[in-house]
Parts: sequence; structure tokens; C-alpha cells
Amino acid sequence: MDTLFIVLGIVVALLVLLFIMSYVKVRPDKAVIITGPNGSRIVTGKATIRIPFIQRIDYLPLDLIQVDIRTSSAVPTNEFINIFVDGVANIKIQSDEASIRLAGEIFLTRSLEDVKQIAKEVLEGNMREIIGQMKLRELVQNRDKFAEQVKLSALADMKKMGLDIVNITIQNFADKNGVIDDLGVDNIAQIRKDASIARANSEKEVEIATSKAKELANDARIKAELEIEQQNNSLALRQAELKQKADIAKATADASYEIQYANEAKTINISKQNAEIARREKEIELRSKEVEVEEKTLEARIKKAAEAERYAREQKAEAELFVRTKEAEALLAEQERAARGLKLQAEAEKFAQEQKAIGIQAVGIAEAEAIEKKAEAMKKMESAAVLELVLKSDVLPNIVKAAAEPLTKVDKIVMYGEGNQTKLMGDIVNSSTKVLESVKEATGLDLASLLAGFATGKLTQKDEPKE
Repeated sequence: MDTLFIVLGIVVALLVLLFIMSYVKVRPDKAVIITGPNGSRIVTGKATIRIPFIQRIDYLPLDLIQVDIRTSSAVPTNEFINIFVDGVANIKIQSDEASIRLAGEIFLTRSLEDVKQIAKEVLEGNMREIIGQMKLRELVQNRDKFAEQVKLSALADMKKMGLDIVNITIQNFADKNGVIDDLGVDNIAQIRKDASIARANSEKEVEIATSKAKELANDARIKAELEIEQQNNSLALRQAELKQKADIAKATADASYEIQYANEAKTINISKQNAEIARREKEIELRSKEVEVEEKTLEARIKKAAEAERYAREQKAEAELFVRTKEAEALLAEQERAARGLKLQAEAEKFAQEQKAIGIQAVGIAEAEAIEKKAEAMKKMESAAVLELVLKSDVLPNIVKAAAEPLTKVDKIVMYGEGNQTKLMGDIVNSSTKVLESVKEATGLDLASLLAGFATGKLTQKDEPKE
């Protein structure tokens, strides 16, 4: 099992190593030529796979290659003036597949310096050819034209090697005889001459121009003054017209302002009047509320005073009723005492009669027995005699009078609610009843029962038929 894992590990490692060796990533500034048994293919700016040990890889640079071009010996111009030229050219291998294959066939086994040297020889040869076709002044004054013609002349030869000329820059022209310097002196003299002529012409033209300018200026001044006068007149007329319109507009605006002001004042006055009316209405309403509150307060005060007065009168009436009740009770007690005195007098008379009867016992047994029977009859009819005595006396009227007398001293009784009259009469009757109960407790005489029995007897006698 361990051997199997080792074998698998070795196989995996070999596969990874094979993949690494097979994987090729090409930069944009490089070209790769992969050559194998079945031919070759070119890859630029992408990744690819190649078969190790079977396919070959070769690299070509696609970036710029700078080449110094200068004539090592003097080259005669069209005017047979020997000059030296110094410049720089930028070249590169073209990016199309055919150019890469062509450059690969030529430069694949060469170094970069070999490529520069081959390109330099081609460019310098074409540059010598173009120098012989042009004049010195033209070369010096139009370097771009010279560089462009060299490029066009050498481009065909460069393409045959898969190369392209990006640009050519001419840096310097020189000669050993000082011809270029003399051209400069001649140019300077000519320039000075041209400058003097130009200056004279300029001064002449300045004078002419000055005179003409003065004439034109005078004409222009006169014309301008006329135009200014016309413009002033037009301005005055326009100003008058504008002033008239402004006055009309101002008058209209003033009138509108007055009207608007009057309308605004009217509106403000109306608003003030409405506000004053509203304020007065609010004051009236507030005053009405205050009067209503005052009326309710006064009514409450009057009602409270009336209730207080009624309560005072009730308290006074109760006090007077209490006094009257006490007086009636005192009178009833006096009458009870008088009744007891009469009873004692009757008993004394009875005792005197009994003593008289005993003293005159000699009168006869019949008379004694009659007297005794009469005494017994009187004793048996004691309640009836007392009731008759009470009825014939003014005891009961005095009791009722004493109970109702406090009411005679009350001027006016104000009753609130229902059933108060019945309650008042009930209080008077209850007072009389309490007096009768007091008599019963003091003397043992139940006047209420006696009166009820008496009334029943009367009614019985009235209802019995007469024989």
C-alpha cells in the first residue's frame, strides 16, 4: 500500500512537472515561435501549451529598437557640398505573423546588436542616397522632409527583413568647410538687407498710412461729429418721448397708487370696523355671560340666603315647638296633679262617708248596706267616673292647645317638597299622643283606651234599636 502511494505521488509530481514545462505564457512585447515535427506556430500576448522535448521555443522581441544613424564620411549633396549627418531611428519587428516568420528566419540566431547593425547599414545607405538628391539649404531648413524621404526609401528594404520604421529624427548637419556657417552669414546679411528694405518700406508705408490715416481721421471726425449731433438730436427727441411716456406712466402709476391706496384704506377701514363690531359683539357676549354669571351667583346667594333663612326659621320653629311642648307637658303635669288631688279628695270623701256610715251604724243595716253597695259601685265604676270627669273638664283641649300653641307664634312656614304638611300635622298629633302616654305613665290612666272604649260604647248605643 505504501509503495502504491509512492508511485501515485511520483506520477502526480511528474504530471505537474510536465504541465509546468508545457505551459507557456507569452507577454505582449514578445513573440514565441514553437517549432515541432509538424511545423511551427507563432504565439503573441497569450498563453499556450507545447510538448516538452518535442517542440522547440524561440523568442523574438516586439518592442522598439533604437538605432543611431550617422555618416562616418562626408556625403556630397546635390550641390556637391560634403556634409555629415547625425540622426536616430526607432525600429521594431512587425506584429503580423508573416513578418515575425520573416524576422525569425533572419534574426532568430542573431543577437540584438546584430539586428541594430543590419538596420543601421540599411538606413545609412538610404540616407546617403537621399542626401545626394537634395540641396544643402533644403536639407538644413526642412529636416522633417529629409527624414520622411529617408524613411520611405528605407522602408521597402526593412520590410524585406520583417522590420518596420517607427520614426527617424535628424539631429544635426555639419561640414568641414564652414559652408553651413556661411549660409548663416549670407542669411544674416540677406535678412539684414531685407530688414532694412522692410524697414524703409514700413516707414514709407507708415508715412502714407499716417497721412491717409489723418485724412481718414479728419473725415471720420467730421462724420463722427455730424453723427454725434444727429445722435444727440435723436437722443433729445427720444429722451423727450421717453420723458413724456414716463410722465404718462408716472401719472398713471400715481393715479393707480391713489386708487389702490384708497381701496386699501377702504379695505382697512372696513376691516377695522368689522374688527370693532366683532370686538363689541364679543364684549356684549362677554357682558351677557358676566350678567348670566352674576344672575346665577345672585340666585345662588338668594337661594342660599333663603335656605339659610328657612333653616333658621325651622330651627326657631323647632325651638318654639320644643318650648311649647315643655309648657304643655308642664300644664299636663299640673292637670295630672289636679286629677290626683280630686282622686284623693274623692277617696277622702269616701273615707269620711265610711266613717260617717260607721258612726251612724245605728241608722240601720239596710242603709249601711246600701251605702256599701254604692261605694262598691263607685269603686267598680272608677274608670268611667274618671273618664267622665276628664271629658267634662278642659284637660284634653288644653293638651291639644298646648301642643299646637307654638305654631301660633310662627308668621309663615315655607315648605319644600311633597308631604311636609302631613309630616307637620303628624308631628302635632305625635306630640298630643306623647302627652297622653305621659299621663298613663304618671297616673296609670290609659286615656286613649278609655276614649276608645267610650266612643265604642256611644257607637253601640247609637246602633242598638230602640224598644
